[in-house]
Amino acid sequence: MQRALDDAFNLQCVSSVEEAREFLDAFIPDLLISEVVLGQENGLDLCRYIRDTPGMRHIPIMLLTSLSTLSDKVAGFAAGTDDYVVKPFDAHHLQARIRLLFRIKRLESRLHV
Repeated sequence: MQRALDDAFNLQCVSSVEEAREFLDAFIPDLLISEVVLGQENGLDLCRYIRDTPGMRHIPIMLLTSLSTLSDKVAGFAAGTDDYVVKPFDAHHLQARIRLLFRIKRLESRLHV
């Protein structure tokens, strides 16, 4: 993922849900991308944490995972993700989807002014 995005976006990578929560407590990113499978916790837990935290609810979330069944995708959206991308992915497609999430975020912020 870093190779696919590093030239187009400023990335901050973490290796666990706990580390992600610590990072989010100190810095609010423009977008969060998470794997679903992350040890004992998972990306779904992280989605729910963000959606349940008032100062973070606006963060667009993308799950990027190898879990590809319909029930996996439904669980991701139920947990609060805005987009669900299945691995393997094409770098150009991933970048386009990220730009789409940024465009949606800009439009939503204009509606809430």
